[in-house]
Amino acid sequence: MKTLVALFMLIFIFNAAKLTPQSIVNTRHNLSVSGPGTVKAVSETEICLFCHTPHNSRPVSPLWNRNDPGSNYTLYNSTTLQALPGQPDGSSILCLSCHDGTVALGSVLSRPGTITMATGNFMPAGVSNLSTNLRNDHPVSFIYNAALAAADGQLKDPSNITPPVALKNGKVQCTSCHDPHKNIYSDFLIATSQNSNLCNGCHQRTYWTTSSHNTSTKTWNNVAPDPWPYSPWTTVAQNACESCHNPHNSGGIQMLMKYQVEESNCNDCHNGNVAGKNVWAQFAKTYRHNVSNYLNIHDANESAQVNTMHVECVDCHNPHASKNQTATAPNVNGFLFGVKGVNQSGTAVNPAIYSYEICYRCHAGSPGAPTSPTPRIIVQNNVRLEFASGNPSYHSVAAAGVNTNVPSLIAPWTTTSRMYCTDCHASDGVGSPAGPHGSIYPHILKRQYSTADNTTESAAAYALCYGCHNRTSILGNNSFKEHNKHIVGEKTPCNACHDPMESAVHRELALITVI
Repeated sequence: MKTLVALFMLIFIFNAAKLTPQSIVNTRHNLSVSGPGTVKAVSETEICLFCHTPHNSRPVSPLWNRNDPGSNYTLYNSTTLQALPGQPDGSSILCLSCHDGTVALGSVLSRPGTITMATGNFMPAGVSNLSTNLRNDHPVSFIYNAALAAADGQLKDPSNITPPVALKNGKVQCTSCHDPHKNIYSDFLIATSQNSNLCNGCHQRTYWTTSSHNTSTKTWNNVAPDPWPYSPWTTVAQNACESCHNPHNSGGIQMLMKYQVEESNCNDCHNGNVAGKNVWAQFAKTYRHNVSNYLNIHDANESAQVNTMHVECVDCHNPHASKNQTATAPNVNGFLFGVKGVNQSGTAVNPAIYSYEICYRCHAGSPGAPTSPTPRIIVQNNVRLEFASGNPSYHSVAAAGVNTNVPSLIAPWTTTSRMYCTDCHASDGVGSPAGPHGSIYPHILKRQYSTADNTTESAAAYALCYGCHNRTSILGNNSFKEHNKHIVGEKTPCNACHDPMESAVHRELALITVI
């Protein structure tokens, strides 16, 4: 009797489906000869039998007409993953009986032999063939409970997950995101991916609501490469999560990034084709934070102080938090929101409050940090200690300066001003993107700073210093009566007497260091 009822239900569903524009009849899951896709049978006219049968089905719901693939799957893993994915079960293993590519599409329990398919017996290579390697696919078949949400910290409590997103017997399964019978939103999604509506069903990323990657209306300028090749959406906000992540067949295994090469995920938009500034062009300059020099070294869970030498975009930028918001020194601006740092006491902070705390991640005693470009009698390569307020003098990055008489300062600079590391270290050139991405000048300086002996004084030679210190005042000996003699007469560079970080010797002559 139950079998008869099930048969009538299948017939009813099928006939009703034919009247519905978004029925399985009109989707790629119609593998019969009438199917609209390229993957379909040569002559088979029945539709439902590729998955279901009213008689002699497998003892699993819903009247399954296919064998279990019997595969052992390589599962997704990540250092940030709190869930414990198991071998696929429930609806996920049913989906994989086609989508892992190991079982013939026409191999069904209700028919002898194998139904002949026009494109070959197995799922063709491509995005629909997940294979048995699921390392680059969103994890499934794991328990999603309140304990998991609490441990992760950025997942919704299960009680707050609302339809159409749904757990299946307390687990995330393929059908938590996909409805195999309807293709209203493309890829058989149960809800639109626009503005990451589907992702937000479970994920609630810290800072995300106000992030530029969630709100920007920037569009692609149609110059290759296409940043959104698999998406119908046209703005950053509409693509949201999928600007960087790919839930299936991702190029990068960790956190399902679109590309394995970390910076490529940023370059898609920050090459000037979407974002207003071409950051990527800065990395082609001679002196740069060389993000292309490292692969799979950065880890989202690494300590605030970087102990394994590397630099990636996400060491300084949090793509879930970054936004277009300015600040005053030394506070972090919007581009640096939500990033780990090391404070002036040497303690890890998350997030960094002050911009220099992010620089300290690598430049405050980390292995591999660059040494001083000029040999000094008093050697100190830890930038955090160089900027310590107990020093006789220093540039006012971590604290206001101690010298109250600096007549050369150009307005709006005063002796009480605070400054950013990026006031000196930044991309060179008018209109360049903010930040120390790349420069034609050594040490990623935004302007020229000649350090060689016998340098002829000019506005260009010491453009970095003259950006804040009035050249006329300096050469007029207003700060020090021997300035003109040394700089012009003796062709002595600023660097011979001044260390731009700190002084361990004199307070009266700011930044002077014995060499």
